[in-house]
Amino acid sequence: MKGILFALLGGALITLQGVANSRISQDIGTWQAAALTQFTGFVTALLILLVIRDGKWQGFGRVKPLYWIGGAFAAVIIYGNVTAIHHMGVTFTIAAVLIAQLCLTYWIDVSGWFGVTKQTIRMPQLVGIGMMIAGVVILTF
Repeated sequence: MKGILFALLGGALITLQGVANSRISQDIGTWQAAALTQFTGFVTALLILLVIRDGKWQGFGRVKPLYWIGGAFAAVIIYGNVTAIHHMGVTFTIAAVLIAQLCLTYWIDVSGWFGVTKQTIRMPQLVGIGMMIAGVVILTF
């Protein structure tokens, strides 16, 4: 239950962040909005880390260099979301983002990329992804 609550919170905040970034970008530019968001996110994460102290600083050295680029993805994600929101609106953008996430996570699960345990995806999951795609197509009308 706790995982579902955090997932719902994260999903809601991603949507709010996209809308806020879209508005910010109208005033200062898209890459500037991405930089501002990344900076405020870094400061917030650092403050939470310093208060909660739930990790080990020594662990940074054990992280594979490939995974360090994950933060760089966020800048492109922000730019892509803001640009998409400007072109097609919030609802269609978020729906398309969710479909992209589901499709990629499907390939990650079945391929075992990044060291995740390979999962068998069955027909119900594929039907669910297909229904989401159909829903996005319906949203365009």
